[in-house]
Amino acid sequence: MTEQPSISQQLWLDFIHQHPEVGALRLWPAESPLEYLVLATLSQSPWNMANTLTQLEEHGYRAVSHYALADRGLLVSLLASNRPGPRLIIIELQTTRLSSPARTTLQQLVTAGVPNQQPLLGASRPWPIPDWASYQLLQDDHPLAGWLAVMGPRVHHVGYDCAQLGRSLAELDNELQVHGFKPAAVNEQLLPVSALIEHRYYSACSRRQAFADGDEHRIASGGLQLVHSPPSAGNERVADVLLPPYTWCEIS
Repeated sequence: MTEQPSISQQLWLDFIHQHPEVGALRLWPAESPLEYLVLATLSQSPWNMANTLTQLEEHGYRAVSHYALADRGLLVSLLASNRPGPRLIIIELQTTRLSSPARTTLQQLVTAGVPNQQPLLGASRPWPIPDWASYQLLQDDHPLAGWLAVMGPRVHHVGYDCAQLGRSLAELDNELQVHGFKPAAVNEQLLPVSALIEHRYYSACSRRQAFADGDEHRIASGGLQLVHSPPSAGNERVADVLLPPYTWCEIS
């Protein structure tokens, strides 16, 4: 028996544990399918893309597309399975694209962790929480670096296809705003989206986080995305055409 449903369910349960306000939404049936889960990790071994793909491929997922976002310092892989379920989008932050102080800070933090954990599937931060100054340094250098330092490799945000929900994007956008979710500006989104796809990204509620020195601060911790496929997509999954075509690349 394949373990694919349990993996996606584990990732989803961890996400709504971190974001109970998303899990509490009743704008669509609770059993409505996710279109994709976006998992964020970093290029430092053993939590890099290659190890993550190997781990997920052992459970039946296969990489179908790869993307390079040089301007954002990210590599992205799209994973699918032959069974119904959400696509997995893996984002790897290239630590070599960070400034020297930020790269050193993140590497030292990761090195202090527990390398034999399975953070993506085990849903835990495998290294110590940083102090506030280190977090600010990382966040200013690259928002995903700050996010990873605090959250560890896990789901950053999830996506729903409005067609699967049976609602229009405009209608759901209005209702989400009533519930306190405000659309983010394009430059606040982690990933670019194809110009052919209507979409809205909403940051989840900020969370109060205790840092290494004991002080607490509110920080952003992920979000929710709505997408609507264009008529030209045909039978293609929205996740399969989510990123702009110019970001596609081949990995030998």
